[in-house]
Amino acid sequence: MNFVSWIISGSLFFGLMMVYSGCEKSDAVIDTSMEEAKVMPESISIKSSYEGKNMNDKSKYAHVKVNNTISDIVKHPAFEGFGRFILPLDRGYYDENMQLNRVGSLLPYHNNVDPETVVDTINYMIDKVHDGDKIFYHFYTVQQVQDDSSKKSTGLFFFKGEQGAPFAVVCPGGGFSYVGSVHEGFPHAIKLSQKGYNAFVIQYRVGSEKTACEDLAAAISYIFRNAELLNVATEDYSVWGSSAGARMAANIGSYGPSGFGYYGLPKPPTVVMAYTGHSTYTKEDPPTFVAVGENDRIANPALMKRRANALSDAGVDVEFRQYPNIGHGFGLGIGTSAEGWLEAAVQFWEEHMASNNIRRPSDSAEPRK
Repeated sequence: MNFVSWIISGSLFFGLMMVYSGCEKSDAVIDTSMEEAKVMPESISIKSSYEGKNMNDKSKYAHVKVNNTISDIVKHPAFEGFGRFILPLDRGYYDENMQLNRVGSLLPYHNNVDPETVVDTINYMIDKVHDGDKIFYHFYTVQQVQDDSSKKSTGLFFFKGEQGAPFAVVCPGGGFSYVGSVHEGFPHAIKLSQKGYNAFVIQYRVGSEKTACEDLAAAISYIFRNAELLNVATEDYSVWGSSAGARMAANIGSYGPSGFGYYGLPKPPTVVMAYTGHSTYTKEDPPTFVAVGENDRIANPALMKRRANALSDAGVDVEFRQYPNIGHGFGLGIGTSAEGWLEAAVQFWEEHMASNNIRRPSDSAEPRK
């Protein structure tokens, strides 16, 4: 058993606990109760940032509204073959007739889940398909899926930036019991693509931190192998994660894809991690941006700060941001004290890009068609 396997296997018990509780594991005591963890997320009212098409369009690319159902999304013709990955349905029990105005109930360990914003995000993706973009890729081969059928539950959503620009892989959280892409995956990737960067959101297998990290390593390998086809630069790539997804990003930062079976690939030069109880690190970790809410009762802010300080003491460049009056799973933090944290993380990433020959996208860049 190699070192990484030993580290990960030591957390299997806590990983099983997360599947049932929805809370990520931690190497320290977290000041929360099961009752607090099960509080349904709050919603905020914000104005849509996306321009809609004809909402009465009955074509393949028809937009959805908050009174559409889960079934409408899963079976939407624009999402043929991957509609089940748009919403966090990984836990396997849900009412397919539930309307999207109750989407927050699918993400019990997240806050600030606004149905209108979720609908805007889904409609943005429908528009991308309408524009001819291929937005979903399988990163495991047919043979790999035949050998392990659980790998059917994986894939990469792709949001194009400028041609040849660096890429980011975004890992949504969900306590390894669901993948909260619609709240802290797609919105992040859309923002990054609008800044000119190529952004991927990973759909990974739930139930195990180790398996999720293996999926992330496989996805990074896929992007590197297909960089020319995808028209992305492999230099200066970054890995982003929130909650359980931040554990994935941190593990890849510490051990690289090679730590999870995909050899010959570099570590990400930058890691961005939001609200996680992950505490392990190495002295060779890449520069790391850290964000957390001061009222987070799942990812202890003091634990995150202690890890950030330890990294800094080891010579790793770290930026730690703690936001007042906000708890766990805040996503982009729109309408809260954390609003704008993604822009700060992008600036941190840009400051640590080493390749002078890589053109950084301008803030006003429009994603390529």
